[in-house]
Amino acid sequence: MPNHVTISSCLLTEFAAALLVTAGAPAAHGRAVAEALVDADVEGLPSHGLMLLPMYLDRIVSGSVAPAAQGRIVSDTGSQLVIDGENGFGQVIGNRATEMAIERAGQYGLAAVAVRDTFHFGAAGRFAKAMALGGCVGIAMANTRPLLPAPGGIDRVVGNNPIAIAVPTKKHPIVLDLALSAGAMGKIRLAESKGETIPEGWALNAAGSPTIDPAEAIKGILLPAAGPKGFGLALLIDLLVGGLSSGAIGEAVQPLYGDPSKPYGCANLFLAINIVGFRPLPEFAEAASSFADKIRASRLAPGATEIRLPGDRAERKRSDSDGSVTVAGATLAALRTSAARLNVAVPGEIST
Repeated sequence: MPNHVTISSCLLTEFAAALLVTAGAPAAHGRAVAEALVDADVEGLPSHGLMLLPMYLDRIVSGSVAPAAQGRIVSDTGSQLVIDGENGFGQVIGNRATEMAIERAGQYGLAAVAVRDTFHFGAAGRFAKAMALGGCVGIAMANTRPLLPAPGGIDRVVGNNPIAIAVPTKKHPIVLDLALSAGAMGKIRLAESKGETIPEGWALNAAGSPTIDPAEAIKGILLPAAGPKGFGLALLIDLLVGGLSSGAIGEAVQPLYGDPSKPYGCANLFLAINIVGFRPLPEFAEAASSFADKIRASRLAPGATEIRLPGDRAERKRSDSDGSVTVAGATLAALRTSAARLNVAVPGEIST
C-alpha cells in the first residue's frame, strides 16, 4: 500500500458522507461532517481530517454520538446564547453556533455562543474563518480531556484546549489556529500511525520522563506550548468554555479515543465581533492587508525560504489542491475497514 494516495476531494467527501449516513447520520449532517474532515486534509491538517472518521463511526454505532442532534438553545439573551449540543456532531453544532454568532453580532455588535455536551468539532480555525468571512473578528475555542501538567507537576490536569482567532483582509483571512500543547495530540497520533517519532519537548511518559515515542506520549503527558504561558491560557479556555456553558471542565471531558459508548462531552465557545461597529469593514481589511504584506516582505532569516502568516500555508494548500487531496494509505485502509463493517461500497480509486 502506498504511503500516500492523491484522490479527488469530491469523491472522498461523497464516500465519507455515505459512511456517516449509513451509520445513522441525516444526509445534511453527514455531508457537513464529511466536508469539514476532507477540508482539513485539503489544507494540510490530516490530524483533523479523515483519519478521525473511523473513530467517529465507532462512536455513532456505540451510541455516544447522536448523529441527528442539532443542538437545543437553553438560554438566549440576544447577544449571549447557550446551546446544549445533545452529544451531536461538533461540526454540525459548531456551524449552527457560528451562523448565530455572525447574525447576532450584526444586531448587537458582539455575540457569544457557548455550547455544552457536544462532540469533537474538528479544526477550530474553520469556524473562526467563517466568522471573518462574515465581516467579524472570529474566535472559536474548545476544551479536551486533561493532557497537560501544571507548572511543577506531572499530573494531567487541563486539556491542550484549542483556540482559533481570525480577521478579514482584502484577500483570505488571517487565521491563527492552535492547540496549547507543544505538539497537538492529533499530530502525535498521526506519528504513531506512521511509525515515526515525535520531537523532543512535546511529551513526557507516564512516569514523567521525556519521550519521543508517540505511543508513550499518548499514555503519558503532553507539555504545554510556551511553558507556563501555554498552561495558563489552556486553563482559562477550560473555564470559559465549560464555565459559561455550564458544561464539562477538566476531567469531566472524556477521552476522545476512550470508551466509544461514553459521550465525549466537551464544551465550545464562539465569539463574533462585528467590525463595522468600530470602523468600516473595507478600512479594517485594508489595514490588516497592509500590515500582513509588510510582514511577508520582511527580511528572511538565513536558510529560510519564505515568511508565512497564520493561515497562509492552509490557503496555499487549498489553492494548489486542484480538486484533489493527498491522504495517508493507513487512513484509506481504515476507511475501507469501516466500509466493510457498514456494507458501504468503496469507490474504485480507494478500493486498493
